[in-house]
Amino acid sequence: MSAPIALEPHLRSLRDGGRKLLVPYVTGGLSPEWCEVVRAFADAGADAIEIGLPFSDPVMDGPTIQEASQRALDGGATPAAIVAALADVDVHVPLVAMTYYNLVFRAGHERFASSLVSGGVSGAIVPDVPLDELDPWAAAADAAGVATVLLASPVTPDERLARIAARSRGFVYGVGLMGVTGERERVASTATIMAKRLKAVTDLPVVIGFGVSTPQHAVELCAEADGVVIASALMRRMLDGASVAELGDQLHAVRVALGRG
Repeated sequence: MSAPIALEPHLRSLRDGGRKLLVPYVTGGLSPEWCEVVRAFADAGADAIEIGLPFSDPVMDGPTIQEASQRALDGGATPAAIVAALADVDVHVPLVAMTYYNLVFRAGHERFASSLVSGGVSGAIVPDVPLDELDPWAAAADAAGVATVLLASPVTPDERLARIAARSRGFVYGVGLMGVTGERERVASTATIMAKRLKAVTDLPVVIGFGVSTPQHAVELCAEADGVVIASALMRRMLDGASVAELGDQLHAVRVALGRG
């Protein structure tokens, strides 16, 4: 296993070189080939890859990610097994774990952060921990070298938005619309506004997610944002039986639309 790639310097360097950032999501344990999907996404032009650690009550996630999480759990996936498998996934981009605080708390802050590093993971998204209660986990994460990525929503007041951006590490994850994750037919107007608001208060890379479903969506959002997260659109194809090569091609089409920078 190679050492984790530091998330923020990696993304800053790409952004500052003119590249729009592309961050796909994979539910860990969703299929026997899930690690191959991670490798395919890296080869297809991902700049970081978000790895979902399945949880039984994923409150931020819509029906597609919920279904993916449940299928992974039904197949016997565990956070420890997923992270251990990542240690053997040698890709050239940072990996970011996405999960819920119950799993972090049960493992213990220091132990969970250490396990991520051992698995080659350099970032974490724990969306159900509010900013005001973040310190115990964030202190352990900082000490271990794990970047805690924070989310900001369209209804976040300006003052709190600045505080979220100041405390986030790696990048700031702008939630493009109110509600849960899921495929959408068009980009919400709130998504581009969210990107503008975040760019006004931080120099961290600003990446927008929730509802990004097509190459055209990504291009539209990246007129304001530094990059996009694509999750449900990819996981729907994976749930429906798309091959590793087909998933890689789907992401590559977004990379081509965004350009290579």
